[in-house]
Amino acid sequence: MAQDMWKKVAVAEQEPQVRAKNFDEVCLGYSKEEAMAEATRCFNCKNAKCIKGCPVSINIPAFIQEILKDNIEGASDVIAQSSSLPAVCGRVCPQETQCEGVCIRGNRGEAVSIGKLERYVADTARKMGIKPKANPNKNGKRVAVIGSGPAGLSCAGDLAKLGYEVTIFEALHEPGGVLIYGIPEFRLPKDAVVLPEIQNVIDLGVKIETDVIIGKTVTVDELLDEEGFDAVFIGSGAGLPMFMGIPGENANGVFSANEYLTRNNLMKAFRDDYHTPIIKSKKVCVVGGGNVAMDAARTALRLGAEVHIVYRRSEAELPARVEEVHHAKQEGIIFDLLTNPVEILEDEKGWVKGIKVVKMELGEPDASGRRRPVAIKGSEFVIDCDTVIMSLGTSPNPLISKTTDGLNINKWKCIEADEKTGQTSREGVFAGGDAVTGAATVILAMEAGRAGARGIDEYLSAKSK
Repeated sequence: MAQDMWKKVAVAEQEPQVRAKNFDEVCLGYSKEEAMAEATRCFNCKNAKCIKGCPVSINIPAFIQEILKDNIEGASDVIAQSSSLPAVCGRVCPQETQCEGVCIRGNRGEAVSIGKLERYVADTARKMGIKPKANPNKNGKRVAVIGSGPAGLSCAGDLAKLGYEVTIFEALHEPGGVLIYGIPEFRLPKDAVVLPEIQNVIDLGVKIETDVIIGKTVTVDELLDEEGFDAVFIGSGAGLPMFMGIPGENANGVFSANEYLTRNNLMKAFRDDYHTPIIKSKKVCVVGGGNVAMDAARTALRLGAEVHIVYRRSEAELPARVEEVHHAKQEGIIFDLLTNPVEILEDEKGWVKGIKVVKMELGEPDASGRRRPVAIKGSEFVIDCDTVIMSLGTSPNPLISKTTDGLNINKWKCIEADEKTGQTSREGVFAGGDAVTGAATVILAMEAGRAGARGIDEYLSAKSK
């Protein structure tokens, strides 16, 4: 196929007016011909900036060269050295600010479409039955991993490759963490993508026990002192939603994005063959501007509502990926920017009937480096709606820290852990991902899981000497 070397090979997507009414994946991925054409755009840099831009340090030029040879197993093996979840990362990582953001090809023209190529390798490998290679040699050490989200799965996968016997304990009835309950089907299909990636980790020798709430079913202390584990990694995520503290937040029809998405994604409320209740909204206001806000908004749209994103800064400050904002706009979601809620209005039966907001203007930069939004006096107005979804971030559930002796947390209730090793204040206990940083990206949680695996291996190796 003829290829303009300055531009990425376009990837096929569902048409906006079609996809806005279904939960099928929006992006359809590269064909073999398209992937190989895109792979020719890689310069195969010797001192590759893209590797440094990748939080888990995938050897990107090496796997792209294997694509050019049509060697999917070779490409998959290169990626597997650094990532346990390539099909996930190829879909949801913010490549534009990481590997693609520093791609030399992007200095003139468009960067190589690294994420779409990673997805192509992972999807093709899965169809061909290619799996990561397990380590047959066990070292006799046992590690407990708390949480089966991206941090836990990455930590467990790396430890299994090093010969450890690993058991993941998951509080929910299905493994996957945020990959299952948080990210919608139209971005990350569960049966076709997430479950096979989890199975790949299991095939490395990792055991997963569901419906185990650490701090209630069993404690960290009991895992170490009674259950015979040599170390523990806490990758329990950050599932506790935040609210604004404004009048009316307790009205019927106000949801956290976490609850709304969990009902739809984990509990399949969007499917006719499931009976999970979810509110049937006519007009929804989603408060927030991150990827989770986009996910909630696009889910509400597919469930039949008119949807508004209410965000207190301008479009330039939206924390969501550019691609997610673009898709949301294409699908017809309305953005009420420089707008901030001050009260949720209720009808006589206690149900949401609207949201009172105030117009904002941007002042001087705050601690985050973004310009601080300031309310414009006298600019209040009401947006009529019957549902409000709060997407303001999440914090870790305090159950584990409260039931684990000697585990230090910071003022945001996050576990304190060394960034390079995951070591906490408690000997033998390591932590990483959203439980340490607060809500962040899948790929950053994965790197924290890998750091934890390295830290545990160093700790247990030193102990056995």
